[in-house]
Amino acid sequence: MPATEPQPLHLACLCAAWCRLCDGYASVFAEAVGELQRTRPELQAHWIDIEDESDLVGELDVETFPTLVLVQGAHTLFAGTLTPQPQTLLRVLQAALEAADCGASAAPQPPEVLDFAARLRQRRKPA
Repeated sequence: MPATEPQPLHLACLCAAWCRLCDGYASVFAEAVGELQRTRPELQAHWIDIEDESDLVGELDVETFPTLVLVQGAHTLFAGTLTPQPQTLLRVLQAALEAADCGASAAPQPPEVLDFAARLRQRRKPA
């Protein structure tokens, strides 16, 4: 029986160009993405400036940076803010992915998060 192809996996970090915390977090995010892609090559990372890409963000109200959204297939596995430490990012993402692998259902999300996740799934793979 052939192995099933992994579902598309999107990780979005929502930040702003004017945010100094975001500037420093960019390398943390890139490092975590690199580590996760070693075991999850289907992971697509998206660094999203909430002002430059307001159409993509839509009604999602981003009040704190960094805000992350992790989507796998039709499921939003995580949506929320994190403290900017690399260990926190990896721990949260790995726990969300492991829970999904075990068949755990995703936590209910508000409509604006679901709408953003739907738009994110339609986004082309970054170059």
